[in-house]
Amino acid sequence: MLPGGWIQAFLAVSLDEEDLMGGLLRWGRLPLLAMMIAPAVQIALILAGQGEAAAILAAVSFAGWSAGALAHLGEPAAARAARDHHGRYLLPADFDGPAARLLARAQRAIDAVLGSQSHRAGLLDDVNNAVVLPRQEWAIASALAEHTRLRRERRAQQHERLSASVRALLEPQQRALDLSVRSVTRRIEALEAYAGRAHDADDAYHESQILQGLPEQNARYRDLLAATAGDELAGVELRDLADDAQRVETALRATVKDALNAGQRLDVPAD
Repeated sequence: MLPGGWIQAFLAVSLDEEDLMGGLLRWGRLPLLAMMIAPAVQIALILAGQGEAAAILAAVSFAGWSAGALAHLGEPAAARAARDHHGRYLLPADFDGPAARLLARAQRAIDAVLGSQSHRAGLLDDVNNAVVLPRQEWAIASALAEHTRLRRERRAQQHERLSASVRALLEPQQRALDLSVRSVTRRIEALEAYAGRAHDADDAYHESQILQGLPEQNARYRDLLAATAGDELAGVELRDLADDAQRVETALRATVKDALNAGQRLDVPAD
């Protein structure tokens, strides 16, 4: 009873209240398996009159739990994260050259949008960007990783050693792969277009920031013109400055609207 009771008590203290199963599994499968199986087998051995065997099993299960728990506690954080999230991440080795280049383009475009002044200022749809762009990146990366696996499989098939009839049977697979690559490339191009719109919005936003100080600057220039020229000349110059400010404001609004429209077209279809 000692190993099972101690294991249960120790795990109960260590449970994650938000994730009951995760709290159990974080101690490793070996301790959990020992907790569930060893006591039942011990009872069966005792009922069968094998008390000595039950005691040996208790010692073995206790040692097994201790070794498993200590190994788990000593596991590096990076290794634990890799194990916990196995199947939900991709590594550089998962992408061949063409796939890696396409993924780099997508990531540069996403970084450009999220790092833009217009995004940080809230001019773009920052909530939608925070949700859609990571989903886009994962969908693109998953597709490119699958392209890589398929290309590696095709190279392993050594088509030059196959007969013409067998190669003809495999030809539709190549066409399907090519279509998927073109589809992913178009999605990346849409991301790059969005990044371009965000860049244009940044330029317009920069101009708008300058224009915020324009009234004060106009007053200074008015004073300057009034001191050096006639009122009529000053009025003409100031009207020109006001017209320029209006044009820049109109351009800013149009540019931000274009960027918003480009971002809305990036929604990922539901699976």
